[in-house]
Amino acid sequence: MDEIKAVLWDVDGTLLDFLAAERAAIKTCFSLFGLGECTDEMIAQYSAINVRWWQALERGEYTKPEILVGRFAEFFTARGIDPAVAPAFNAEYQVRLGDTIVFCPHALETVQALRGRVAQCAVTNGTKIAQDKKLARSGLDRLLDPIFISEVVGAEKPSAAFFAPVFASLGGIKPEEMLIVGDSLTSDIRGGINAGIRTCWYNPGGHAAPPELRMDHTISDIAEVLQIVEKSAR
Repeated sequence: MDEIKAVLWDVDGTLLDFLAAERAAIKTCFSLFGLGECTDEMIAQYSAINVRWWQALERGEYTKPEILVGRFAEFFTARGIDPAVAPAFNAEYQVRLGDTIVFCPHALETVQALRGRVAQCAVTNGTKIAQDKKLARSGLDRLLDPIFISEVVGAEKPSAAFFAPVFASLGGIKPEEMLIVGDSLTSDIRGGINAGIRTCWYNPGGHAAPPELRMDHTISDIAEVLQIVEKSAR
């Protein structure tokens, strides 16, 4: 196998604990909008709805604005809350998502350890307003360069079109010399496969993967990426 010369990092759920940020942002917005208490059970319900809407986006069934508002409209309807509040709620939620920064275990240390050894980029489907704030507050904007946000790119992972500017930016590094690391089978791993990039599934929960989906690596700890990169250089 070729030596890995670039690592493409997913952000939410891979480098940063998205569920922690999601939980805090929703609770804050419920308070700001006077919607009463948002329990952990309600957040779990919303989170399941959210995943389903994002997967529909990845399949090209909705636009980004449609899924951002649609997920909250569905959640509010299920909870007996007027769904008309969904657009304003989502706008505030995007801002609040960047207020809570929790790194996944060993994520920051691994990115820091790889500095100067390989190129490191961020590849994310998150919204620009949320990701800009997260990356700045976490310091990842100073560790990862360049940063590719789907809203700016004009395409979503897993589309191969998302990776066209990545290839252009990284110049002489071939796709097979790149490794995409992410927690999502449908966006990160499928996206890497579509683009001809080596794939690394971050799977701390030990979930079973569908047999038809090929992965080059499966890890339970982000620190394992360092070992994968080192081994590729031998």
